[in-house]
Amino acid sequence: MSEHRQFSLAAVRTDGWFERIGETIGSFQALCDILGARFFAFAMITGARITALTVDRRVPDNTMVDFTVGEEGDQTVVQRLTLVDFRKRLVSALVKDEPLGQAPQDESDIEGLQHYVGVRYLLLAPLFGYVLQTLSIDQDVSRVDVVHEGVEESYPLSALRARLRTHVRQEHERMARGQGEGAIDLGRVGEAEDAAAAGDHRRVAELLGAWPAPLAIFLRTPEGQALGQEARETVARGLSLLGSACVEFEDFEKAEEILRLAVQYAGEGPSAGDVYYRLGLALLVHGRPGEAIGPLRRAMALGATDPGMWPALGRAFLDRQRNLAAMAVSLAAVKQGVPEELVRPIEEEAVSRLRGSADAWAHFLGEKGQAEVGSRS
Repeated sequence: MSEHRQFSLAAVRTDGWFERIGETIGSFQALCDILGARFFAFAMITGARITALTVDRRVPDNTMVDFTVGEEGDQTVVQRLTLVDFRKRLVSALVKDEPLGQAPQDESDIEGLQHYVGVRYLLLAPLFGYVLQTLSIDQDVSRVDVVHEGVEESYPLSALRARLRTHVRQEHERMARGQGEGAIDLGRVGEAEDAAAAGDHRRVAELLGAWPAPLAIFLRTPEGQALGQEARETVARGLSLLGSACVEFEDFEKAEEILRLAVQYAGEGPSAGDVYYRLGLALLVHGRPGEAIGPLRRAMALGATDPGMWPALGRAFLDRQRNLAAMAVSLAAVKQGVPEELVRPIEEEAVSRLRGSADAWAHFLGEKGQAEVGSRS
């Protein structure tokens, strides 16, 4: 009978490996947008090195991918596949089962642990939200304890491997359902709006995350320029939801890029005010108040109705030391029917900074203005 052995997997976990690599690649975000983030990760796992991309503006899935496979420095032949076939090749390589290696004897055998669990699976696990905890071997039965999306779970090692391969297949099926024209399924916007209202920003990203790259390309085509107003409005709403989701994930650069694309689709239409408001808010949260003022004022000019834009504009003015403008915004907001409690903190901070100048401003407004300022400060 084999003795029970337990190993911590902390030393072989690869949490965040893909994001760390991304910090060293200048074209990382563009590759993620074109290939799909997980498929770019799959390419790294399988050793496929992408050497060139020829983007098809009309049908993004017909984009040609040039790549090599093999150790760097070897004499390798550059292969070329469409994006669809390249994804199939990656999935085919990843879903092949492989036998377990020899069990490690102790935790110091890092290489043994890696090969026993499987290097491929150690890299796949964090892509699908698995944090590996411990490996237990008892009577030749191996189990892995994990935390998956905050829930503690335990699987036989073979079952965990099979589960990760299933996730790979599901990712391919998810992308396949969005091939060609279906990649921009305008019907997803309603579902994304429901998810955003429920605070499920990750779901918004899942529904709309593949939109920016093909939409940016489509906008430059004659068909994109001729797109009807109703479709443009729907696209703008979807992109604005996705941009706001990126703000929640603190991916501010991506949020700005997406929201500026949304501005182009919105034009002067009914959704333009909301898009500019979201852009201004993203810049403000990113610590760029000076740049936020323009979009926030544009949102007001275009008739945006969210009362949050008033305190946002006031905060942008305060952060730029434009205290009088901040106080003016708070007073104007109340006159426009914005609940006083939303802008009172802005006005109080502005009055505190202005001190004697606030009294002069109130005097300029007259007795009514003085009463308004005095009553709320």
